[in-house]
Amino acid sequence: MSAMRYPVTPDGRYFVVRGRLWRCTDPRLDEPTRTRLSRELGQARSAVKRALQSGDAAALAQARARVDAAKVALGERGPAWWSDGAPDFNRRLARNTPYRDWYAALERAGAAVS
Repeated sequence: MSAMRYPVTPDGRYFVVRGRLWRCTDPRLDEPTRTRLSRELGQARSAVKRALQSGDAAALAQARARVDAAKVALGERGPAWWSDGAPDFNRRLARNTPYRDWYAALERAGAAVS
C-alpha cells in the first residue's frame, strides 16, 4: 500500500485510511534499503497468505514474524522514527488524536479517503 494514494499528515508521520492513522515509512531510509525492505514485506505477506491457505500454523507464525520484522525495519512499527518526543498515534482514529482538526478539514473538503 503506497502512502501517496492517501492523505498524509502535515508532519509526514502518518497517512490515513478509513479515518485511521498509519505510520509512514521512515524517510531517512535510503532508496535501496527502502526498496529491499518493501520487497521483503511483500514476500512475507505472500507467505502469510500461503500459510493461511495451507493451514500451516508454524509457517504462519514464521511469516507473520517476517512481516513484523520488515515493518519495524521500515519504521512503520516499533519505536517511532522521529526524535522530537511526540507520541505515536499509529493505528488510532484521526478524530481521536491531535490531528483531528486537520482530518476534519479534509473530510469537509471531500479529500478524506474512505
